[in-house]
Amino acid sequence: MSAAMTELAPRLLTWWDEHGRHDLPWQQNPTSYRVWVSEIMLQQTQVATVENYFPRFMQSFPTLAALAAASADDVLHHWSGLGYYSRARNLHKAAQQVVAIHAGELPADIDDLMGLPGIGRSTAAAILALSRNQRHAILDGNVKRVLARVFGIEGWGGTPDNLRQLWQFAEQCTPSERVANYTQAIMDLGATLCTRSKAACAGCPLQSLCYAFAHNRVAAIPAPKPRKARPRRSAVLLMAVNPAGDILLEKRPPSGIWGGLWSFPELDSMAAIDTWCRERLAANPVATQPWPTVAHSFSHFDFDMQPVKVMVDKVPAAIMEGDRWLWYKAHSPAGIGIAAPVAKLLQQLAGRAGDTL
Repeated sequence: MSAAMTELAPRLLTWWDEHGRHDLPWQQNPTSYRVWVSEIMLQQTQVATVENYFPRFMQSFPTLAALAAASADDVLHHWSGLGYYSRARNLHKAAQQVVAIHAGELPADIDDLMGLPGIGRSTAAAILALSRNQRHAILDGNVKRVLARVFGIEGWGGTPDNLRQLWQFAEQCTPSERVANYTQAIMDLGATLCTRSKAACAGCPLQSLCYAFAHNRVAAIPAPKPRKARPRRSAVLLMAVNPAGDILLEKRPPSGIWGGLWSFPELDSMAAIDTWCRERLAANPVATQPWPTVAHSFSHFDFDMQPVKVMVDKVPAAIMEGDRWLWYKAHSPAGIGIAAPVAKLLQQLAGRAGDTL
């Protein structure tokens, strides 16, 4: 066994005891439930952002049972602004499954955990390591980067061969003692010193073990994910405002972008506005005002949104039937899930909703 394998964990733990992060909100009372919520939030999201969201989320849903009993709208409302909303939907579904199948307790078995929506191998391992000190190796983005540099794994870390190697190193390096501390330590190192760019190698406890440092390859290892041409789509966002100043929102399908969130109806073009209002709202548009285009990037494509404020001449009663449509009262907002770009447009509308343009 190489020196890197035998010395990596002891060096990391010594470094973490003095320099690691010990006061993150989810590190206080690290129950399986709290760790699970934090791990899901931390997927694709910076720690600083999660530090703000996590306490509010836990205040509203202090237990797994409380989360399972909540409505999907309420959960998405508390997730609004964090993005990647499928995480929130899966978190809610998983909580309901735990109540129904596991007597309300998150499983202590890794395979059972991985059977829940939104929990993959590394997330399940992190939950059990951090909350129960079980020996399981994790392999999130920070850990991949640390191990790739220390052991000299060239190329992108997501290829099958590289993933296999990285998992092997992760398993071999995970100690039998202080597993929770080690798991936090290797994540902390990747987040604070062994960063994607401008790595702070001078302060790294693994510097003398690191292949990338020894071969001046820190900037090249790991290689970035191969870029694909990103498709671009566009749509008109119909911001219909009735004479009472209420704004029409539509609940999106449960899957796809902004799944389960409330948004403005999307049209193919401005030319479709008049017909849509008459056929869907049984109302006439009396004034139309295009707003500047809003560009938003999703994980797999870019989206150009053309907001158009449209005053309609009456409040159609039929639109209130069912749970797909809502006349949103900007000055007394409902507790519903709204994507950040839509929420920003609603805020801009709030002061002008009753204007005649």
